[in-house]
Amino acid sequence: MTVIVRFAPSPTGYLHIGGARTALFNWLFARHHGGKFLLRIEDTDRERSTAAAVAAIIDGLTWLELDWDGEPVLQSKRIERHQAAAHQLLAAGKAYRCYCSPEELQAMRDAAKAAGRPVGYDGTWRDRDPALAPPGVAPVIRLKAPRSGETAVHDAVQGEVKTANEQLDDMVLLRADGTPTYMLSVVVDDHDMAITHVIRGVDHLTNTFRQIHLYRALGWSEPAFGHIPLIHGQDGAKLSKRHGALGLDAYRDRGYLPEAMRNYLLRLGWGHGDDETIDTAQAIAWFDLDGVGRSPGRFDKGKLDNLNAHYLRQADDRRLVALLGPRLAKRLGSAPAAPALERLRLGMPGLKARAKTLEELADNALVYVRSRPLPIEPKAKALLDDAACRRLRALSDSFAGLTDWRAGEIEAALRAYAEREGAKLGEIAQPLRAALTGSTVSPGIFEVMEVLGRDETLGRIAEASGAPGRGLPLGN
Repeated sequence: MTVIVRFAPSPTGYLHIGGARTALFNWLFARHHGGKFLLRIEDTDRERSTAAAVAAIIDGLTWLELDWDGEPVLQSKRIERHQAAAHQLLAAGKAYRCYCSPEELQAMRDAAKAAGRPVGYDGTWRDRDPALAPPGVAPVIRLKAPRSGETAVHDAVQGEVKTANEQLDDMVLLRADGTPTYMLSVVVDDHDMAITHVIRGVDHLTNTFRQIHLYRALGWSEPAFGHIPLIHGQDGAKLSKRHGALGLDAYRDRGYLPEAMRNYLLRLGWGHGDDETIDTAQAIAWFDLDGVGRSPGRFDKGKLDNLNAHYLRQADDRRLVALLGPRLAKRLGSAPAAPALERLRLGMPGLKARAKTLEELADNALVYVRSRPLPIEPKAKALLDDAACRRLRALSDSFAGLTDWRAGEIEAALRAYAEREGAKLGEIAQPLRAALTGSTVSPGIFEVMEVLGRDETLGRIAEASGAPGRGLPLGN
């Protein structure tokens, strides 16, 4: 048997963390078993479904690098097929027309609630002669669900779960206007797409009991089911925006790498011993539903940040330069020039070791890509008094004479100058940092100088120290 799974989001908003994890688990399950991962857009809610939301789902899955097999299926294109299935059941006596008005249905619910019975449809039209139907009323079509006994789900995650059939009413298959309901559309589409395993959130478990009734009424084999736990916040409450439940696009915009997000989502509800850092190839090799727990995963932004920092350190430097391009252009007002990007590539090993996100990395990368004259922060400017500028001009002459422009040689020249001046290293290094970076914080100053190169280093010192004929005076 070829494993075939699907991710079937409703395009009524952004692709959120829970949906992304469901997609990931399905994708990993398919890839682990050498099967297929299909994408179905459940867009039958025409009022709430939008083209922008469909685009956001496609964009999110593409960014997360979860490739699907074949073309996406739009559920809205299959309405006639859904309707045909309902009429098939009607012809077989396994469904019926219900003519109850909204007022009658509400009265049923109120009476059941008052009597302590399950709130639902009471089967008024289940066995009634359609000839008694009131004139001018468009009926819905309902499934004749079993009224006694129980239905069991042999769930790959939750174990065996049962419910009494009397708890489930005769669900609507087609509305009065002829449009199919979610429950009917899902079953028909899963059957027609030959889905072998339905992996989704545990909040769908009640739907599964109803859908099993529909599979059996249609004479179809039901797929295997696996209902994965929900994601909660650190406080144990259902995940919400206050916990960080943002759209996947927000995490991308905040500078998380897709491989870090995949690793983090994998660990929200699935485990393999004590392993925390699991690359995608290893995840495919290891993943199966027996590793999914039953307890809710807890979203922890700190863990996500630490994982992202790990993957930043592992990332190729040229790739990071390319990813930073748009972020740097936004900060600078224009795209950095090629020489600046080359400096950034050379300086990337030192930068990426100190950042947790691409946003942090972009902020730190400005030291290598800004054009002169550099903006200088107030705290840095305070270090550039007359005495410091005099020392910087003298130090610049020492640097200009170096034949080997490497961090070790640069440091040796600075130490020799400090010794001649009778000054502490920090008294010279801190103003030098301010002149070269415009800040009081940066990667190691000798590393920065080696990456900047001789000409850019001497140019920045000249401008910051007001060296005659070599740069611009210190700005306001």
